[in-house]
Amino acid sequence: MSDKAIIFDIQRASLHDGPGIRTTVFLKGCPLECLWCHNPEAVATSRQLFFYYDKCTSCGDCAKVCEDEVHHLTDGIHTIDYDKCTFCGKCVEACNSSALKITGAEMTIDQVMAEVMADLDFYTNSGGGMTLSGGEPLLHFSFSMRLLQRCKEMGVNTCVETSGFASEVHFRKILPYVDTLLFDYKIAGSEEHKKYTGAPNEAILANLDIAYQSGVPVILRCPVIPGINDTVEHFGHIRDLDRKYPNLKGIEILPYHNTGNNKRTSIGTRETLAELGTTTPEVYLKWLVQLKELGCAKATIG
Repeated sequence: MSDKAIIFDIQRASLHDGPGIRTTVFLKGCPLECLWCHNPEAVATSRQLFFYYDKCTSCGDCAKVCEDEVHHLTDGIHTIDYDKCTFCGKCVEACNSSALKITGAEMTIDQVMAEVMADLDFYTNSGGGMTLSGGEPLLHFSFSMRLLQRCKEMGVNTCVETSGFASEVHFRKILPYVDTLLFDYKIAGSEEHKKYTGAPNEAILANLDIAYQSGVPVILRCPVIPGINDTVEHFGHIRDLDRKYPNLKGIEILPYHNTGNNKRTSIGTRETLAELGTTTPEVYLKWLVQLKELGCAKATIG
């Protein structure tokens, strides 16, 4: 079983990734490629060079130290050949404006647990704990399994945020170590799901059923994207799941925001849904009213 994984962020004092105050561990790598993903730097399993364009002063220090000709400055314009980067980190060290970083670092179970256990008192007082997120935690099954087991040994509450796109075997094995499951529900139709995320959803829906039948508390998380799934039909599917699984712990509507496209530019990948802006409160509150009128009483804004 793996003792190491690539972690791209650890957020302490998180209030939106399960009950109480939590430490959220973000594993790098995801089998889906959702067009609306707000963490595109989490999709690739490997480390990546991340460039904050707005911080760059075009001083050229990065180009001077880079031996792989990744950085180019022409007429004050800084361009990057991302494919050439070997993640040596010299450009990051040379940048005085903090415009560059390497996203993703290999960490061991012990290193992650040291971060998690630092806030044990907060978990005890608030009912919080550790949340595994990503990317997709089940893509790193062995590491995630061991980390969850360690948390249970130490008395730390656990949550897993998942797309549900994983093998049934892995999904069943991990559930005994999960106190709350944050389960994404994106689009009902399998072909539409594949169109917008890169994969069909039969396995996802099967895993949702497995999770619910296991008795693990499930919070359904539903990203709503204007022009894609902000329809009465889709809201009706959410309502139908509420009826099918009446003991869902919650249903959270996640309004679209477009910060992902800035990140895509920063890691050298193409923008998606570039025409969409962040959903305004007026719009997503209307969605909530529609869901309530359809009979989905437990829906809230996540």
